Amino acid sequence: MQLDFFPSATLTKYLAKMFVLRILAVLVMLVLVLLMLDLLSNSGKILAVPGNGQGELLTYAGMRAPQLVQRFLPYSVLLATLITLVTLNQNSEVVAMKAAGLSAHQVLAPLLLTALVVGGASFAFNERVVTRSTATLKAWEAAEWGPIPEESSVRANVYLADGTNVLTAAQLAGSGADIRMTDVTWYRRSPDGAIIEQVDAARATYAGPGWRLDDITRFDVASASSNEASSIVVGEGLTPDQIDLAQIDPDAVPFWTLGAQIDAFEEAGRRTGEMRAKWWHKLSGPLSSFLMPLLGAVAAFGLARSGQLFVRALIGMALGFAYFVVDNAALAMGNFGGYPPLLAAWGPFFLFALIGETVLIRTEE
Repeated sequence: MQLDFFPSATLTKYLAKMFVLRILAVLVMLVLVLLMLDLLSNSGKILAVPGNGQGELLTYAGMRAPQLVQRFLPYSVLLATLITLVTLNQNSEVVAMKAAGLSAHQVLAPLLLTALVVGGASFAFNERVVTRSTATLKAWEAAEWGPIPEESSVRANVYLADGTNVLTAAQLAGSGADIRMTDVTWYRRSPDGAIIEQVDAARATYAGPGWRLDDITRFDVASASSNEASSIVVGEGLTPDQIDLAQIDPDAVPFWTLGAQIDAFEEAGRRTGEMRAKWWHKLSGPLSSFLMPLLGAVAAFGLARSGQLFVRALIGMALGFAYFVVDNAALAMGNFGGYPPLLAAWGPFFLFALIGETVLIRTEE
């Protein structure tokens, strides 16, 4: 048995090239099919807005496609692993490599290295492209597919509490004293939580102190009467710093920025378990691509003529999809506080790494 972990340079390049081409082919196929289905379900809502047309549909597709790439790249690596290994097995190339003295780990080494590079590229793509498209798409959806917000710091569906009173906004843009909110509702409530008055406003700006609501409609619950006014100042207990910390969407914030925001939340005494779990998952999620060749390795070995190749491929697919199920379940438990954030993000990765390595060693080594 060779002591080198990788086979020859020629064989490494051959396997890596074959693997990369299949990853791209599967990814393009999945993204195109899912993007068409997504457009079918949302195109009616987008085109229902006056002035929207083909350009807005293309804009939506351009912002939705990166999200689909992020979500389904690990699945693509899994399916590409099975396709590659089954092809190699059927062509007796695995038999030839093992006859040349290569171990199962050496056969898989080029695929593992390629998957690791794909995971690194996925992390950079997610944090540089997907976060921006996610933030813009959520803000556009909150605007009911109207004019697309130009600010990169736009947040959607903001909920703020000032004692028993509540201030909500469909969109929030800017930071500090330059915060601007649109489609705003102010609920004035009694100490026991009952709504006394509801104020709807087109927009809100910082009045220092308080927030000036413009173009308002006031509804008094007790008298069931409403009236209109030009402006009113509410929420004097809400400062811009509180609003900056009011809502963080981990999916729309890059990894290196999210960590600092979580630290600010902790200093303010806020609960950060859910955000911390998603912060860790920004690393473990893309790195899951590295697991796919290991979990699908069972499809590479065994005699193709034994009739068990299809069963082996199913076992590899089952292991891969089981990882995604457990990973989502662990992340959900972390969001509810059932698991520590670090365990919720990394537990499934190391668990299935051990499972994949155990299966490979016991069956092939």
